[in-house]
Amino acid sequence: MAISLAQLLDSGDPSLYQVRSKAPGPRGSLPLTPEMLLKRPSGDLFGWSQDAGMGWDPAALGAPEFLILSTHGGIRAADGSPVALGYHTGHWEVGLLMDAAAKELKSLGAIPFAAYCTDPCDGRTQGTTGMFDSLAYRNDAASVFGRLIRSLPTASGVLGVATCDKGLPAMMMALAGAPSLPCVLVPGGVSLLAEEGEDAGKVQSSGARFAHGQLSLEAAAQMLCRACATPGGGCQFLGTAATSQVVGEALGMSLAHSALSPSGHPIWIDMARRSARAALSLHARSLAMRDILTDASMRNAMVVYAAFGGSTNLILHIPAIAHAAGLRRPTVDDWTRVNRQVPRLVDALPNGPKMHPTVQVFLAGGVPEVMLHLRRAGLLETDALTITGEKLDAILDWWEQSERRAALRRVLLENDGVDPDDVIMDPDRARASGLTSTVTFPTGNLVPGGSVIKSTAIDPSVVSPDGVYRKTGPARVFVTEKAAIAAIKSGAIHPGDIIVLMGRGPMGSGMEEIFEITAALRYLTFGKEIAVLTDARFSGVSTGACIGHITPEALAGGPLGKVREGDQIEIVIDRARLEGTVNLLVHGSIEDGDYTLATRSPHPHLAPDPALPAATRLWAALQEVSGGTWGGCVFDVDAILKRLE
Repeated sequence: MAISLAQLLDSGDPSLYQVRSKAPGPRGSLPLTPEMLLKRPSGDLFGWSQDAGMGWDPAALGAPEFLILSTHGGIRAADGSPVALGYHTGHWEVGLLMDAAAKELKSLGAIPFAAYCTDPCDGRTQGTTGMFDSLAYRNDAASVFGRLIRSLPTASGVLGVATCDKGLPAMMMALAGAPSLPCVLVPGGVSLLAEEGEDAGKVQSSGARFAHGQLSLEAAAQMLCRACATPGGGCQFLGTAATSQVVGEALGMSLAHSALSPSGHPIWIDMARRSARAALSLHARSLAMRDILTDASMRNAMVVYAAFGGSTNLILHIPAIAHAAGLRRPTVDDWTRVNRQVPRLVDALPNGPKMHPTVQVFLAGGVPEVMLHLRRAGLLETDALTITGEKLDAILDWWEQSERRAALRRVLLENDGVDPDDVIMDPDRARASGLTSTVTFPTGNLVPGGSVIKSTAIDPSVVSPDGVYRKTGPARVFVTEKAAIAAIKSGAIHPGDIIVLMGRGPMGSGMEEIFEITAALRYLTFGKEIAVLTDARFSGVSTGACIGHITPEALAGGPLGKVREGDQIEIVIDRARLEGTVNLLVHGSIEDGDYTLATRSPHPHLAPDPALPAATRLWAALQEVSGGTWGGCVFDVDAILKRLE
């Protein structure tokens, strides 16, 4: 559409020129006292001027103030239709949660404030340079949220409303960094599956399946159109968004049975209202974040994470939340111990075996139902306090006998024909159904600093009867995700190959998420015969023999960066013992592989991506000084300042 200069410079409407220079101002007066004028900061007083100017009843000022933070994005009309789109469904409807919480606060005599810092979509940026900002954004957003909290120094408490992969962990970090305030996390819930079609994870493999003749153009167009079947909520699988909601509740930061609620439903709106009451209750009882977030609650979060079989990205986010709270960050040894102790109990997308969507996990009982099984097994610290002000033990006692639990489990059975105990299982039933513990941390001459694989999600058909995945194959070396996915689509990658994607850690790409690759392998018929090694990370919906988070990263001198095309690599993953190795073999020998790696130079094409933003390069350097990926990719100010001395 051509727009003339005249249209840019003036609208041609003379009525626009009727501009006033003064207004009557708000009626009434502020409820000031002599003591306030003598002792309160001028900012407190002028803040009331601003409040009255925005339309709040001056006579009602002085009540407790509560800040509602959100990742809301887009502009919705009153009927829900889009005026301007957001980045994703996860933040499209959360304004409704804010509205419900704010009205509840006001009805109970408090003064609500609201502020925003929206978040990107990892699904939208897969395979693009937008992914170079994804993980770094989390730290930036946590900083912005923290600054917004501190910029309202009169606030008596905070509600944090968020849904998805980076915005929700950022919100949890910000709330954890406000130890003296009552804070409540309000998760944004999940979207629903299409009645006919594919989930939002599987459709992201459409390009690869089309390239191999496994999906028609017409089917791809229809499936991609329907995949986000409802306008709000995080994706329907147990990816990073859903797992972060689960972890927030397990930490005690959210109300019981709030994670994975279906966006837009009355039960979802009700959760926001009750969350507002919880914030007021914490304030009345003089309880704050430091009382909720403890070493015990962190351990509970790790245990629940393992029982759900969640996204490996939480191995980055839970340490970051602990760091923000001033608590000890879990180590690889801690993660290994927890995953060996805790059985996976949840059958959900993408892990299977029956692939229930997250809303069915919610209906089956969600986090508190899983916690009941974990409590019976003696795996939880039930003295931990929750944002209800009560200990976890009391909350689980309530849940076990609640009408809410009985009614929703009945809905799942009667409406969907799904037995809730097939979604959330006791340990014996889970074991009989083939569920294995969630994560393994392989070591070896290619991964001397450690690595991560969601071992529970390896296709059982490629696992030996003894529970061990064994693979030896040729390295197919790539230094960009674009080149790797092009090879997959073109047919240049074959069963038995081991894709080595190097230089994609923090220094190379901001530790991009390579779901475009792992989704292709997950849903191509031959993909289970291919493995992946990378210093990048994975989407929570990734499955298969995909080993990531490899340290040291290639650009930091890690041996992964010395692999050459055709090298023989051996992968062994014991899904029962949760042990694994990844080694370069030379003449069939690990020792000769050690020698080769010690004497070989880095790959000639290994380099940071030329499109890596300067801000992400800075993030990569600061997080490396602060403990690196195993430390949660945080900014440890003391460590940074010490390095600068």
